[in-house]
Amino acid sequence: MSIELKNEFGQIDISQDAIAQIAGGAAMECYGIVGMASKHQIRDGLTDILRKENFTRGVIVRQEKEDLHIDMYIIVSYGTKISEIAYQVQSKVKYTLKKSLSMSVKSVNVYVQGARVASL
Repeated sequence: MSIELKNEFGQIDISQDAIAQIAGGAAMECYGIVGMASKHQIRDGLTDILRKENFTRGVIVRQEKEDLHIDMYIIVSYGTKISEIAYQVQSKVKYTLKKSLSMSVKSVNVYVQGARVASL
């Protein structure tokens, strides 16, 4: 599946995996994020933190008519304020997709899958 953008020069198709990679990279830049989690916890393992090349397993991109919706599954650092982290992720993902792809995002849903204690 891909997202279609049309302009006066023609049509641009952007794959959902590309959008998921950009959204995952933007989320990882936020303070308090330990990593991305798999959207299929039971099948992939409860403690699985995804590496950069697997961000697409932790981000779901949906297009409903003209609206773009993103679901993100994250793991936060223990002791941080989860509501503030979720807000920062939402803001950063919306801003990054707007600037890099000229796409406006209707919603960014953040699902916190766990908290990790930093190793000493």
